[in-house]
Amino acid sequence: MDSKHSGDSARFSLEERLAPHKSGMALLVLDSVLILASIAMFIVAVTPLARYWNDVLRLMVIVVSVIYGFFVGPILYFGLKVLKPNEALVLTLFGRYYGTLRGEGFYFVNPFVTGVNPTAKHDQASSNAAEKPAAATAKYGSYTITIPNKKLSLKAMTLNNDKQKINDSLGNPIIIGIVVIWKVVNTAKAVFNVDNYVEYLSIQCDSALRNIVRLYPYDASDDEGEKSLRGSSLEVAERLKEEIQAKMTIAGIEIIEARITHLSYAPEIAAAMLQRQQASAIIAARQMIVEGAVGMVEMALEQLSKKEVVTLDEERKASMVSNLLVVLCGNRDAQPVVNSGSIY
Repeated sequence: MDSKHSGDSARFSLEERLAPHKSGMALLVLDSVLILASIAMFIVAVTPLARYWNDVLRLMVIVVSVIYGFFVGPILYFGLKVLKPNEALVLTLFGRYYGTLRGEGFYFVNPFVTGVNPTAKHDQASSNAAEKPAAATAKYGSYTITIPNKKLSLKAMTLNNDKQKINDSLGNPIIIGIVVIWKVVNTAKAVFNVDNYVEYLSIQCDSALRNIVRLYPYDASDDEGEKSLRGSSLEVAERLKEEIQAKMTIAGIEIIEARITHLSYAPEIAAAMLQRQQASAIIAARQMIVEGAVGMVEMALEQLSKKEVVTLDEERKASMVSNLLVVLCGNRDAQPVVNSGSIY
C-alpha cells in the first residue's frame, strides 16, 4: 500500500526538465558533409579508382559508407527540431519522459525521441494524409480553443465558454458566459498528469462556474449591501479565477484571468424580472419625488410665515399642503384655477 501511494505521489509531482540537446545547425552541416563523404567513398570503393586498395580496406570502406550514408546519417535528421517563439516540445524516449525543449531555436536531440501532445489528436483526426495543418480548432465541452500539432503553445490562450443556463442563489435560472485566459507553465504536468489538459481545463471551468454562480443572486438592491452577479462582477470573476486555479495546479496550467462576458435572465423569466425591475425603479423614483415635494412644501410654508406674506390658519395650511403635493407629485402637468374673488 505504501509503495502504491509513493508511486502516485511521484507521478503527480512530475516536474519539467530541459531535454539534452545540441545545436541543430551544426549537426545539420556536419551530418550532411559526412553523408556526402560516405557516398563519395562508396563510389570510389566500387570503381577502378580503388584498384590499388587491398580487399579488406575496400570492404571496410564500402560497409562503413553504406551504414552511415544510407542509414545512420538519414536517421540523425529525425533528431532535428525547430521551435518558434513561445513553443515547447515534450519528448519521450521509449515511453519515458525525456525532457522538454522550450523557446525558439534549431535543436538536435536523440533521433529516437517522440513528441507528445494529447490535444493534437483532434488535429490529426481533422487532417488527411496529403495535408496536415499546423493547428486546428477543437471543441471541449462548452469551450472552443485552437491547438497546435504536437508542439505545445506557451502563449496566453483563451478558452471561450458557450452561454450556459445556471440557477443563482435564489433559484432563478440565468444565462451566463465566461472567458478564461490561461497558459501552460509546466509542460510535463500538462502532458502526463492528465489525459487531455485542455479538456480537463474545460471541465473544471464548467464546474467552478456552477459552484460560484449558485452562491450569488443575479441582482440585489443597493440598500441591502448584498453582493450579486451583476453588481459585484469583479469580485465574482476573482473568486472564479481562484476556484479554477486551485484545480489546475496538477495540470501545470496558470489561470491569468477569468471574466464574465454575458449575463442575463433565462428567457422564461426575463419578462417577469423586467417588470420587477421597472416596478422597483418606479417606487424608488416616487419615493424621491415625495421626499422632494415634502421639503418644498415645508420650505414654502416657512417662507410665507417668515416674510408675513399671508396668515393662514391650520385648515388653510392643510388645503395648501394638499394642493402643492398634488401639483408636485402628479404624473401630469397641473391645470391651475384662477380665483378672481376672495380666497374665502
